[in-house]
Parts: sequence; C-alpha cells; structure tokens
Amino acid sequence: MKLTIVIVNYNVQYFLEQCLLSVQRAIGTMAVEVYVVDNNSVDGSIEMVAEKFPWVKLIANKDNTGFSKANNQAMRVAQGEYVLLLNPDTVIEEDTLVKIVDFMDQHPDAGGLGVKMVDGKGKFLPESKRGLPTPETSFYKIFGISRLLPKSKKFNRYHLGNLDNDSTHEIEILSGAFMMMRKKALDQVGLLDEAFFMYGEDIDLSWRIIQGGWKNYYYPDTCIIHYKGESTKKGSLNYVFVFYNAMVIFAKKHFSESNAKLFSFFIQVAIWLRASAAILARFIKALALPLVDAAALLGTLLFTQKIYTELTEKTIESHLTIPAFIGFTITWIFSSWLGGGYDKPVNPLRPFKAAILGSLFILLSYSLLPESLRFSRAIVLSASLAAPFVFILTRIFSQLLLKGKVSWKKNVTRRFAIVGSKDEIERVKGIILQTFFTVEDVIYISATPEEGNQYQGHLAQLEEIVRVRNVDSVIFCAKDLSSSTIISTMSNFGNSEIEFKIAPPETLYIIGSNSIDTSGDVYMLEVNSISKSSNQRVKSSFDIGLSLLMTPALPFLFFIQKAPLSFIKNWFLVLIQQKTWVGFAPANNTSVPMKLPRLKPSVLHPLSHLSALSRTDDNIQKLNIVYAKDYRLSNDLGIVLKNIRKLGGES
Repeated sequence: MKLTIVIVNYNVQYFLEQCLLSVQRAIGTMAVEVYVVDNNSVDGSIEMVAEKFPWVKLIANKDNTGFSKANNQAMRVAQGEYVLLLNPDTVIEEDTLVKIVDFMDQHPDAGGLGVKMVDGKGKFLPESKRGLPTPETSFYKIFGISRLLPKSKKFNRYHLGNLDNDSTHEIEILSGAFMMMRKKALDQVGLLDEAFFMYGEDIDLSWRIIQGGWKNYYYPDTCIIHYKGESTKKGSLNYVFVFYNAMVIFAKKHFSESNAKLFSFFIQVAIWLRASAAILARFIKALALPLVDAAALLGTLLFTQKIYTELTEKTIESHLTIPAFIGFTITWIFSSWLGGGYDKPVNPLRPFKAAILGSLFILLSYSLLPESLRFSRAIVLSASLAAPFVFILTRIFSQLLLKGKVSWKKNVTRRFAIVGSKDEIERVKGIILQTFFTVEDVIYISATPEEGNQYQGHLAQLEEIVRVRNVDSVIFCAKDLSSSTIISTMSNFGNSEIEFKIAPPETLYIIGSNSIDTSGDVYMLEVNSISKSSNQRVKSSFDIGLSLLMTPALPFLFFIQKAPLSFIKNWFLVLIQQKTWVGFAPANNTSVPMKLPRLKPSVLHPLSHLSALSRTDDNIQKLNIVYAKDYRLSNDLGIVLKNIRKLGGES
C-alpha cells in the first residue's frame, strides 16, 4: 500500500462528498486506502459515505473524540508507506496524489509535506507554510505586527512571509488541512498528541518530525482548495479560547520553563484582548442599527409632540408621554426585528412593511386605553405615519456613513456564469433558481472553445465575460472540468470580488465562497423557506404567543385533550422554546431520506389529522417537503386548530 488518506469529519456532509469525489479522481491506479473517521455527525454524513463511497473505510464514532484522537484511530491501522491527513472541506487536483508521492520518493529525508492552498475565492492561504511559533514569533503574530510587514523574515516568521509562495522550501510547520507524512517517521516520533482536542496538534507533530531528524517541505507544484473554517468559525469566542490554549499546551511541552511562562503570558493577554474585541464587535454590530432606529424614532415622537404643543398651545404631562414613547419605540423595533429589518443584506422594504404593522398595533392599543392615559391621537397618528419612513432614512444614513454611497445589493448574487456542458448547466441553473437569491441572468459558458454557438462564451473568455456582463458568481460543473482547471482558473482570476462555486455531478447542492466572511457556503436544491431567519423568528413568536394565549384557557383545554397531562407538559416546553407546536412528521421507516432543516421536537405535524393508514412514507416525505418549502404562519395555525384535542400528543 503506497498511501493512506485519513479524513476526519464532523457535520460537513456536503464538503466531505466533494472532497471524496476529488480524491476518487486523483487516486487513479495508485494503491491507496481512504479512511473517513466521523465524530458523531448528525447531518447524514455516515449514510452518504456508505451509499456513495462504499470503497471508503468508515469509522463511525459514537461521540466527538476530537481531531487528534480521530486521526490516530485510522493512523494506527494505516497500511500505507505514506499517510495524508486531509480536511473534509478541501478539493485536491487530479495529479495531487501522484505528485506528492513522487516528491516524497525522491526526497528520502522528507518526513512531512504540505502543499499550496487557496481559499474559496482562489486567494493564497498563508498557513500553507509556517514557522515554529516561538514566543517572539507569536508576539508579532498575536499583536498584528506580522500583518504590517508581511514579507519580513523577522516579523512574519509565523507564515514565512519572506519565502516565495511558488517555490519549494524547507519549512517547520505543516497545516493539518493537508499534512502528508512518511509512515516510518510517524513510527519513530509518534502520532498526534491527544492532549490537543483541536488546533495545535499539527504544530506539535510537525516539530516532533523535525526533532526526529526529518525535514518538512512546502511543495507548491500542486494546489488544493481549502474552504477554511467550516467546522469551526474562526471569529467565534470558542475558537479564540481553544486555539490559544492549544498554543499554551505546545509551549509547555516544547519550550524551556522561562520561555513557556513568557509564551503563556502573551497567550493569556491575547485571549482576553481577542475575546473582549470579539464580544465588543459583536455587541456593536448587533445593536448599532437598532439603537440608531430607536434614537430616530424617539426623536420623531418628541419632535411631533413639540410641534403639536406649539400649534395647539396645550401642555402634555411627561408622565404620560415618556412611558408611551418608550413603549412605541420598543414596539417598532420589535416589529422590525420580527419582519427581518435587521437581516443581511440590508433591505429597506422589510423594516418599512414591519413598521406599518407596528404602527397599526400601536394605534389599536392606544385606542383601547382608558381616557385618563391618552394624551393626543394626533401625536400618535403622525408619529405612526412617519415611523416607516424613519427606518428607510436611518438605513440611508448608515449606508452613507459606512460606505459613502447607498446600495441595497450587498452580498446578493444576481448574475451567474456557469461553466460546463449544456445538460450540466441546465441542471445547475435549476438549483440556483430555487435559492433565496434573485437571479437576473444566467450565462452559459463552455469548457472548451469547440462547442459552437449554443454557448455565450468559453472558459478562455471567462474573465472578459465576467467584466463585461457584471457577473457576481462563477459556477464550475465538476463533471465537465477537472479540479486542476477549476483551481488554476480561480487562482489566476483577476477580480478577487467574484464568488466561485463548484457543482459536483449528480448532487443537489453547490459549494463555494458566498462572501468574504464565509469562505464556504452551500446552495441546496431543497431550499426550505422554513430555514429563513425571518421565518424562524415568526415561528418562535407564534409558539410563544400561542402558548401565552392558551394560558387563561388552560382549564378548558385540559379537559378536552386526549392526553391532558402531556398537554400541560407540551405547553410548558413550547413556552420555554424546547419544543414547537408544529414541525415535521416522523418517518415510519428510518431509511426514508428526510433531507430537511432541523427543527425543535414538535407536538403536531402536517399529517396529525390523518389516520395511521394514510401516513405512508411517501405521504410523509411529500408533505414534510411541502411544509418546509412553503412555510406560512397560517399553516401552523390551521394545523393547531384542526388538532386542538391532540395538543398532548397523539397517543
């Protein structure tokens, strides 16, 4: 056996499938064994591997053992002369495996090998080559000095910025995303240290390989895509703590006591700085626009009151207006949030419509107040009419302040160029037309110039087509294009703002970079509207609101239930958001494919009113999909009313 490939997976099914497809192409006639170690994924990864890649050796763990332990499980039984640790969110070229094996064969001093990596936009990933994170090197990295001097041998030793990205070099640290190692070296220095749960283990093993007398190389003659950060978001607080604490473990293990203490001090400072910055940034980002809206709405109310008192010469008591104005503002902000007014990308129509509903609620509530608590219908009516326009003005103001111009199309893909054969382009077009994006145009591009007039261009013209036609996103059909062609096209493309995606053959999804902040994303054919954040909020509000409305009627509802005690339990669980009143019907046969978004456990479902004989697997599957794809609040209400006596369950 020449090569063993080990892939550890955790809830990234679609990336794993694409990775295995690229590996399958690259194996060719080589003697290769592939292990997938799954750390208790719940997204159908295990079933997908078993069904589509029966030649893969699958190890299904019952819990999340961590990256190191999972890799070690496969490496302990590996038969290959070389072992490649490969992330599931990667795509390799057709000749990657041949090239890296040849390099290792020709360099008997090589214990480890890393390759050139690009992200989902074709940008070079600096972690392709790294130096040992000594206290000095880490200091420059942690406090941003390496970013200021990216080519410096001294100040950017962490990413070896002084070394050419397109030349072979001896390096110190390999990336765990693609870590090729000689089995003989592993037998000598040991496997991954399981004290590292995630992060740092690649640094530790790379350094032990060098300490064992071997060399690590950076080899750029083959390139891979790494959709960086899909399993763990790198901006999260959890990442900050886990990654930097892994560095502390490494320092204590490999540095002298004094250096380890110094390193740990820097790490602790970095943790608190990064954590504080992350919390503050998240807080500011989440509350900035609502606070601007609140200030503008309160200002509108106070201005309206001022104009009213000047025109009528009437005095209004502040003990009436202040609580009312605060309540009105909260109502408008809540209605905007519920209506998706704070979702990205910014769309001024969402808060405008939501504010109208909020205004109607305020006017209705105000009319029901006793006379002693009313101060002026004119003020309430005028402010209510102005509120929807206030939301538009605050968004125009924020856009001008932040970007210097007004644009409502940020991160919304509207023009696609699809590269492939006619049939594949039509299939992919069907997928994107069912996404949440507004598709203005789909441009057909052939993989070769020989296809004739049935296309609007060919691959060699891609950059010009993108520029002239204002294309937002390029989709490559993997059935018709090699991974090498896709990766080289991405890497050489002039416009870094273009989003690149790959459509694997015979699948219902497209993988690629959706924005600069999320290097990996998935478009799925099963675009379930119930997954929209706005619909999730509506559903949660419905559950809580209905539970609160049920509260006064609990004695009556208790006596009409088929399972009264279970009803009380369900009512409480829905109220605290542990259950939902309406969700998906469970399948009779667990083997039935149920590719649906995750929802809380439900009390009722679309088939609750049907008899058991009518609940065939086919009916369950169809109605669940219809419910998910065409979610309406009225659907939930209708299902509850039809099954009012089954709120305790159907047993």
